[in-house]
Parts: sequence; C-alpha cells; structure tokens
Amino acid sequence: MELIKVSARSVPKLVAGAIAAVAREKKIVEIQAVGAGAINQAVKSIAIARVYTEENSLDLVCRPAFVNIEIDGTEKTAMKFVVEALAAKPL
Repeated sequence: MELIKVSARSVPKLVAGAIAAVAREKKIVEIQAVGAGAINQAVKSIAIARVYTEENSLDLVCRPAFVNIEIDGTEKTAMKFVVEALAAKPL
C-alpha cells in the first residue's frame, strides 16, 4: 500500500491529485498526518480527491485510525486514513 504523508503546509489540491492517481492505479492508499493542521489538510485533500475520481466512476471510501509512529526518535500518535477506491453506485 502506498503511503502519502501530509503536513500542515501541504496544498490540498496537489495532495488530492496524488491520492486520486494512486487510487485509480492501486485502488488503495494510506494517508498519514500528525497534528491538527496536517489532519485538516488531509481531510480536505480526500474530499477533493473524491471529485477527481468521479469521472472514472470511482467512489473513495475512507477509514480513519490512530497509529503510533517514530519521528526523530520520539514516538508520536498520527492519524492514518486508509482510502479505498470502489466502483461508484448509480444514484
């Protein structure tokens, strides 16, 4: 599973493009964010990516979770978003 790391300074449209590209190709992608600002950018990116994948008849489903990671020798809690591309259901 490909990992995309998001920071508070990440540009949501650019991250969304990366999420959509990986979702189209591999059908699943993991996004990781540490801190409120990064989590905010990640959520916005996922919402924008849903729009980007609509034209491919894909719907993105997100499963959020906590994960412990190590940064510079210090353990931190991050948010992990597992985003999966599913065939869109007609309305």
